Amino acid sequence: MSRTDMPSTWDERAMLTTFLDYARATAVAKCEGLSAENAAKAPLPGSPLMTPGGLISHLRWVEHWWFEVIFFGEEDRGPWTDEDPDREMRIGAELPLAGLLAEYQEQSARFNELISTTDFSATAKRPVKDGTHVTLGWVLMHLIEETSRHNGHLDILREMADGTTGA
Repeated sequence: MSRTDMPSTWDERAMLTTFLDYARATAVAKCEGLSAENAAKAPLPGSPLMTPGGLISHLRWVEHWWFEVIFFGEEDRGPWTDEDPDREMRIGAELPLAGLLAEYQEQSARFNELISTTDFSATAKRPVKDGTHVTLGWVLMHLIEETSRHNGHLDILREMADGTTGA
């Protein structure tokens, strides 16, 4: 996954997909060299699900939700349940980080391919909670925001785990 925030062209598609890819690649970079023990650690008081592995799993499943379920109207295959709505974060702390990262990167490439020819003003097949059918452009902006916000969490967790900063 290359990491640049400079698009190859200045059209809206190139800018939005470049920023989403940059945010994704930053999440991956935050986890490079992280031990299995630290990938499963939740050092923040009151946040037992906030682990690097849990966050990568969450990012993977959030993209599944927004692209596959909401936008394309496909079946929800997410690990969450009514009894455990945050299960993707819980299982992310239990699975090998390398596998989570590989799955996230593979899925990101597949989603990029799926949306590469879809108009940004195309509306989602399924509505969100308030009944709105969001556009693909909105989904991309939301995922840029969501991934970037969680990159801040990964910054903190990584520094607490082993002192690594930057990336």
